[in-house]
Amino acid sequence: MTTIVVVDDETLITDFLTFFLEDAGYIVHAARNGVDALELIGRVRPDVVITDYMMPAMSGLDLARAMKADGALAHIPVILSSAAQGASARAHPNLFAAILDKPYAAARLLQTLVLVMAAGARGHEGGEA
Repeated sequence: MTTIVVVDDETLITDFLTFFLEDAGYIVHAARNGVDALELIGRVRPDVVITDYMMPAMSGLDLARAMKADGALAHIPVILSSAAQGASARAHPNLFAAILDKPYAAARLLQTLVLVMAAGARGHEGGEA
């Protein structure tokens, strides 16, 4: 089963995404900021991370940078979900597998997950990611 870490400082968002993604068949862990997420990611080794951009303690951008700098976590794709900072994040295409501008349809998140996971699988097989 695919494991996902969801990171957002808004409890309603993490609660919704956890419920929605678990209902879609994923194993989901949630964190409220980038610092807690980094510890959680190191412990559970998810298949993908979905993070907000603006959070206390560590932003989604800083979280993605920290993951890319850690050889054990660098391969984990990060999907950024942001209401205000999508343009800023697009300046760092090497950090994010996908960027979703809030609000987005729940079906779009599922479609993005499938595409990101498929690209990751191709990358592990030696193809283009």
